[in-house]
Amino acid sequence: MATTKRDYYEVLGVKRDAGLDEIKTAYRRLAKQYHPDMNPGNRKESEERFKELSEAYEVLSDTRKRQVYDQYGHEAASQNFGPGGFNFGRDFTHVDDLRDIFGGVFGGSFGDFTGEGLMDMIFGGRTGRRRTGRARGHDIRIQLRLTLEEIANGTEKELRFARYEKCETCNGKGGKDLVTCPDCRGQGQVQSVARTIFGQMMQVSACPRCGGAGRTVKEPCPTCQGAGRVRRDRVLKVRVPSGVSQDTALPLHGEGHWGPSGSGDVRLEFEEKPHELFTRVEDNVVFELPITPAQAALGAELEVPVLGGRRTIKIPAGIQHGQAIRVRGAGVKGLDGNRGDLLIRVAIVVPDRLSSRERELYRELQRNPGEPPPGPRKVE
Repeated sequence: MATTKRDYYEVLGVKRDAGLDEIKTAYRRLAKQYHPDMNPGNRKESEERFKELSEAYEVLSDTRKRQVYDQYGHEAASQNFGPGGFNFGRDFTHVDDLRDIFGGVFGGSFGDFTGEGLMDMIFGGRTGRRRTGRARGHDIRIQLRLTLEEIANGTEKELRFARYEKCETCNGKGGKDLVTCPDCRGQGQVQSVARTIFGQMMQVSACPRCGGAGRTVKEPCPTCQGAGRVRRDRVLKVRVPSGVSQDTALPLHGEGHWGPSGSGDVRLEFEEKPHELFTRVEDNVVFELPITPAQAALGAELEVPVLGGRRTIKIPAGIQHGQAIRVRGAGVKGLDGNRGDLLIRVAIVVPDRLSSRERELYRELQRNPGEPPPGPRKVE
């Protein structure tokens, strides 16, 4: 029977309005508390608790993922992960935070561990199963610069990048005449003792001689020179959803570097190109529209730019300087499928050069001002 997921805020022990710093602090404290080496008598439960904490942190530390979770719950948040839900080695994107937390505990840096390799480091490699190959292939990070128009409606991009693929000549084995690695005796792992602030801890890492494969080759492959993989160019078309931002990461599972234990991912990160007119505020877009005092007093119909075209709007009579006109549904289509608004901030511009006729009319208004303006007001 499926278990019900706990609320992510409850998992980390923070309130729903908690800031990012508070969320990070809670994760750091609990991650140390539930490190399996700190709970040798209850290792399995500690590992599950650590994974639960990491899933909660992955969502709540990301602005977009957190917004989707707050609005739609676990089911919507799970769309950020691959098949089968959250997988630490595949979906956890805050490896640097774990390096900060555990780097000193293990007596040094985490080195080049990511994904499954990082899990092996954290859980000591003591899962009761022998490693059958080197670590999963590394991820590839690609940053896309998008226009606001592309972000507003989504777009298709062609990615060109280089990646390591399995050598077909040796089928990824690296050569002929495989023999058991003499250093790790076929286990693919070596153990060492690290002194930490918690005392001595056993550290398990990939064998440096065989790279974790457990075997070496007598005759290296002439194509890959014994590496088991070759570098090739890759062209990939991808559909970028609308509403992405610099806080969004789009994983393309299995498109990264090849490794004997599985291929890594391509992680798309996004940068918004500055727009010459519009400013994006979440899924809304804003710009300032200068109007004359007469248009402000009497109202007007004006044609204004919108994303992807132009539209006629009404300026209501008596509008004040700094007020905004909202054009609903003319903003960015968000990740949740809802479209934001266009906010047009009015700026009443008084001419600094007047014709004789204009001067005459303004003097007439001065003699007959009508409703007087309000008195002095405090600046908030």
